[in-house]
Amino acid sequence: MAQREHVRRRSTHHAWFITGPLAFVAVVCSTLTSLVADPAFGEWWLAAALLGVMVGFGMPVLNFVVRRQSFGATLTEIPLVIAFYLLPPLTVVIIYTVASAVTQTRHRFAPAKFWFNVAKAAAGTSLAGLVLQALPPMQNVGPGTWPILSAAVAAVFLVSLAGIVGVHTLLQGWQAGRDALRTVPPALLTAAINVCLGLIILIAVTETYWSAALLAALGAALILVYRSYAQFFRQHRTLSEMYDLTRAIGERGQDGALVDALLGRVRALMQAEYATLWMPAQGRHPEVLLTARVDDPGLLDVVPTPQELRDQAANEGRTVTVGRAFEGGQAARRALNSGKIKDVIVVPLRSGQAVIGTLEVANRLSDVGHFTGSDIPVFETVAAHAAVALENSRLVDRLRHDAYHDTLTKLPNRRRITGALEEAVKIRAPGEVVALLLFDVDQLRQVNESLGHAAGDKVLVEVADRLRSCVPSSALVGRAGGDEFLVTLRLESAVAAMELAAQLREQIRDEMVFDALTLDVDTAVGVAVHPDHGSDAASLLQRVDLAATAAKSVPGSVQLFSPTMESRSLRRLGLAADLRRALDEGQLEVYFQPKVTLRERRLLGVECLARWEHPAHGTVAPEDFVAVAEHTGQLGRFTEFVLREGLRRSRDWTHAGQPLAVAVNLSARTLTDQHFPARVQELLDEYGVPPQRLTLEIKEAGVLDGTDRPIPTLRRLRDLGVRLSVDDFGTGDSSLAHLRRLPVHEVKVDRSFVQGMATDPGDLAIVNAVVTLSQQFGLAVVAEGVESELTLELLQDIGCEIGQGFLFSRPLPYERLEAWFGAQVDPETISPGELPRLRVVP
Repeated sequence: MAQREHVRRRSTHHAWFITGPLAFVAVVCSTLTSLVADPAFGEWWLAAALLGVMVGFGMPVLNFVVRRQSFGATLTEIPLVIAFYLLPPLTVVIIYTVASAVTQTRHRFAPAKFWFNVAKAAAGTSLAGLVLQALPPMQNVGPGTWPILSAAVAAVFLVSLAGIVGVHTLLQGWQAGRDALRTVPPALLTAAINVCLGLIILIAVTETYWSAALLAALGAALILVYRSYAQFFRQHRTLSEMYDLTRAIGERGQDGALVDALLGRVRALMQAEYATLWMPAQGRHPEVLLTARVDDPGLLDVVPTPQELRDQAANEGRTVTVGRAFEGGQAARRALNSGKIKDVIVVPLRSGQAVIGTLEVANRLSDVGHFTGSDIPVFETVAAHAAVALENSRLVDRLRHDAYHDTLTKLPNRRRITGALEEAVKIRAPGEVVALLLFDVDQLRQVNESLGHAAGDKVLVEVADRLRSCVPSSALVGRAGGDEFLVTLRLESAVAAMELAAQLREQIRDEMVFDALTLDVDTAVGVAVHPDHGSDAASLLQRVDLAATAAKSVPGSVQLFSPTMESRSLRRLGLAADLRRALDEGQLEVYFQPKVTLRERRLLGVECLARWEHPAHGTVAPEDFVAVAEHTGQLGRFTEFVLREGLRRSRDWTHAGQPLAVAVNLSARTLTDQHFPARVQELLDEYGVPPQRLTLEIKEAGVLDGTDRPIPTLRRLRDLGVRLSVDDFGTGDSSLAHLRRLPVHEVKVDRSFVQGMATDPGDLAIVNAVVTLSQQFGLAVVAEGVESELTLELLQDIGCEIGQGFLFSRPLPYERLEAWFGAQVDPETISPGELPRLRVVP
């Protein structure tokens, strides 16, 4: 194959290796003919007349294109038959060689091809002269003369055929030689017809010279018929190839091979050596500059024509032509000549009024052919079809790209990541895992609400850029949607995945500066790996979501998936319908846990806590069914159920002479309901409970989320007279200073700090700081999780006023709470206007 490529690239100057032997044959045969022929030369006036006839018949050429070269069939056999009959052989050699030289000059052949054709003509006629000398002499134009003249012409044809096959094989290889041999049947048929016509003309002319006038008229008529037929044939061929081209680019436009099919068909249709497509860079599409050449399979990035022609066509929006048949500037022609390009047509490709590129053809195949004005409309029609196909192809590619990429960050979207993950898990690589990392951006909603969605978009783009720049080159980064980003790659183990997730999280946490604003952005990261956590993409995506959700509960953490996360998630999913049924059938129950003053141990009230004993699952944790209620639209109904039960008991205790306050926990989502304060007022009026006996507890993360969103609802509740409490204070990222802007009355210190007071000086310091500052702000402080006398004493020492915990009582159902009242409340302390006092705990 390498040898064949080398042969195919040989210069045309190597044709001298064939031209030389042909010239030698011509000299030898002519010399021998001069020795045996008598006479060797004839009448020169007749020779001059036949020379003119030969030149006239040699001008029109019927071309058979073979790769880059062409096999030209002319009408020269007709005058050659007459010359062999009327003139001596050496005279025929001279006038045929001269006629060949004249016609080659008229066609402007290159020197190598010029001398090859001249030598071929001389060798063929000189050999034919020897053949005539070897055969019996011709007496008349009867049937005996016909084979002799045919043999002479056959000698010329065989020498011409041998020379053409030899030069094609030498320059382009054996395949080109075999292709040239395939043109022998039509060429031989043409030569046989020409010989017959020559004999007929010879018979007519020898009979009477007046027949030449009739033959001339007949020839003119045949020329007109031939031109009409040739034009019709060209039109039919053009329409057929246009149809094939349109169908081909329509089919190839769907499989990504459009340019290859387009340029190959265009080059064949226009019978050009080169066909070039140029489309400048547009958006994410790079510049396209590709060429199809007749010699080479596939496409080349080598362009033979100068760039200024393409620029001119694109800038001016019109067809640019340069060549013998076109009017063009001398500079353009010189540029073509320097590049060995004889003619070129460049057509702009349009999409509406815009020019999207150019299509060009260069070098009409065969050295005697040139592009003409009639080729321009055909090529412009081809270019119009090509422009539509190319624009549609880019549109389809753009739609396909958009379907698999995020518009904002330009990252692959969840669908693309899922496809890549599906392919990755199919390949089991020993010692490696397919890791999937999910980054959830914290507090993006707060950025959107405080600074606008444009700022939130900038944050997302910055996170995407940082992930792209920090991940290993083998990783695929995508945006799963909203504020979530996915990274998938192969790593050594799950431990390596956790380490990479931590490193990437630290890179994202660096300060982000937008104009004059600096933001600190953190992420919660979930990690899942194949095959440990799933065998397919769907299960891995589901489980990495669970891991990221678990990471959100501990701000800024990295969590590896564990089966307990999935079991809890599945359990919550199954509880959705059961919760609705439980609310309908009264399966939920409200427990009560007393709140006590620490110094005097007076009973202030109770906290209402919902409990659910599921018939199949047993006791359901409150955080589980509260989360289900939040995500299934049942939160309002669930909250109202607890409120009703608490207010009803408060009313009953008041009527029994024990006016106790009740506290009810609220979800942060409840504060977004603008109708909630009005509903609280309706329930207070319905049960006749003074608003100051109702305390609504909201977790710290719900009221101190960095925005002012919950404040309007809190103020409306405060205006009703309801007490407000911040629950689980200390577990979030907020500070005590944030409490100053909230309309709350009470702070509940989280049990994790209270229970550690006796053993951890740090917890003791935290509780002491909360109590001191809260009291300075005029807020009551409730300590949760009081379980020992030592803890109680420490709380009393630092001035904490209220406590709640197992030291006093666990959460109790109403019946057991009544029994607890009877056992723990000192009857002697029950008096109007005072809180009941508890007996001393033994």
